[in-house]
Amino acid sequence: MTAREMIDSLSGTLVCDDRILSVPERELLIDLLHRTRAQSSVRQDAIAETITRIVGEIVAERALAVLGQSMTRQLLQQQLTSSLSFADRSSDHDMPVIRAGTPVPPSPAPAPGSAPRPPNTSVRAGTPVPPPPAPAPGSAPRPPNTSVRAGTPPSPPPSPAPGSAPRPPNTSVHAGTPPSPAPGSAPRPPNTSSQPKTGGVAVLEASDYISAECVVLDEFLTAPELHTLRQYVLEQEMRFELSEVLSPGMTGGAVDYEHRRSRVLMDLGGHESMIVDRVLTCLPRVLQKWGRDPFPISRVETQVTASNHGDFFRCHSDNGAEAVAAREITFVYFFHREPKQFSGGELRIYDSRRENDNYVPTANYRTIIPEQNQLVLFASGLSHEITPVDCPSGQFADSRFTINGWVHR
Repeated sequence: MTAREMIDSLSGTLVCDDRILSVPERELLIDLLHRTRAQSSVRQDAIAETITRIVGEIVAERALAVLGQSMTRQLLQQQLTSSLSFADRSSDHDMPVIRAGTPVPPSPAPAPGSAPRPPNTSVRAGTPVPPPPAPAPGSAPRPPNTSVRAGTPPSPPPSPAPGSAPRPPNTSVHAGTPPSPAPGSAPRPPNTSSQPKTGGVAVLEASDYISAECVVLDEFLTAPELHTLRQYVLEQEMRFELSEVLSPGMTGGAVDYEHRRSRVLMDLGGHESMIVDRVLTCLPRVLQKWGRDPFPISRVETQVTASNHGDFFRCHSDNGAEAVAAREITFVYFFHREPKQFSGGELRIYDSRRENDNYVPTANYRTIIPEQNQLVLFASGLSHEITPVDCPSGQFADSRFTINGWVHR
């Protein structure tokens, strides 16, 4: 095949692709070209050549976008096929090695204390934000950290000195923000995406020990997708709300500065679809690595979390409360300003052991340091925490940003 024949063949393929030229656009171009070429004047010939050049530029731009999307999907599939592996970034090098095929046990019950729910927080305009309270006597201690990374020891926010003026955490309260729901009221439904049901759920036996296994995917979004997402999030600063937590037996969430401090955005403005679609594309291979069969998916939650100076999230599981018991898989997508303007904010996923029909965290954990454009998946029943964030500027744009999501059975 000659070069001309190859170009003609490619042109024929592009013309027939509605993503490049829609049917109305093709009909309009054909009509314009017929009208101009029906004239014999030099001016009309020049118009036809101009139309041809402009069409070529438009087609080339759209074809490059379509080609980029196709290549991204293929690269992602290749990554899943050849290099999908469990994260091994723990600061505890004596942890047991996680092997492919280790089954994910049924969702464990939460450790003593609070378990999270999708935060739906609102602060009434003009209401002062109280400082984090001191731990109540007899409250459950944090799980031991025997392998803490040097230089970043987690510590709860200090209690205010007696008699000193309370200092609110790093949050912004804006006029027009709706008030927090009253205790016992029905919470606002989280941002969800319904998905078709898949195959049956694997039947697993509860084990006495669960390893902190997870899957890490690098370069999860394309550069344009990442840029568009970040720009949208920065434009929504005024809509971020204080995070809440949900404890077992609670019907509504509450702000608890001793357990969690951050801000969340429930509305992703349509950007959640590119995350959810790609997660669901990866999910069969992830479950295969964990030795699980596909399970029926009812919906997928998503939210954006912004963590600034001093923000954290104590050890918890994502499906310990009845309202979120259907969560099976948790995913966390990291994105932030480059170069990164914060430190800390590490995701620690704990090994768990069975204790009186409940799963509680052990001293061993894996540490995931936030990396740009990286996605982490793990079982929602695993205990995990976010270490305190150190962001000297305190600027919203310098925050540790994540998209947190949960796949529901």
